[in-house]
Amino acid sequence: MASKVYVVTGMPGAGKEEFAQTAVAAGYSLIRMGDVVREEAVRQGIKMDDRGVGGFASDERQKHGADIWAKRCIQRIENNSVIDGCRSLAEMRLFREKFGNDSVLIAIEAPESIRFERLQKRGRSDAPKTFEEFRERDLREISWGLSDLIKSADRTIVNDDSLESFHEKVRKEISHD
Repeated sequence: MASKVYVVTGMPGAGKEEFAQTAVAAGYSLIRMGDVVREEAVRQGIKMDDRGVGGFASDERQKHGADIWAKRCIQRIENNSVIDGCRSLAEMRLFREKFGNDSVLIAIEAPESIRFERLQKRGRSDAPKTFEEFRERDLREISWGLSDLIKSADRTIVNDDSLESFHEKVRKEISHD
């Protein structure tokens, strides 16, 4: 396996976790940026719902810079890793500085209706309860620079078909390099 660091981005519910799990099955290690956010939120006593965790993530970006979550993840990353949940160009710049040409930015895209349904089924404590909360979350993440990051991806994988079809696209992608 070639030495790669896949940085996976996309809107909530697009399929970043499915990409990550497929890569892990192929031998990659996984760093979830959201886990780092949630760990720090718990440590600081933040309410563990979408607004609490999302607001905390935004506040930390305001206080410490747009790449704070990438900085907090970087020591966990090695070659042959998948970084799940990059949200901004500033974060990606940090990963590119550290891993250079071994880093590949992958955007996962899926229609809004499919993403909302997936988030509902996932059932995490920070999952949006209503479509209005879902939209708020999308807008918050877009405000962090997520749409610019998605547009700058090295490669895009559309996840609007069966899970097996998506897993096949991912296996093809990670064997590509």
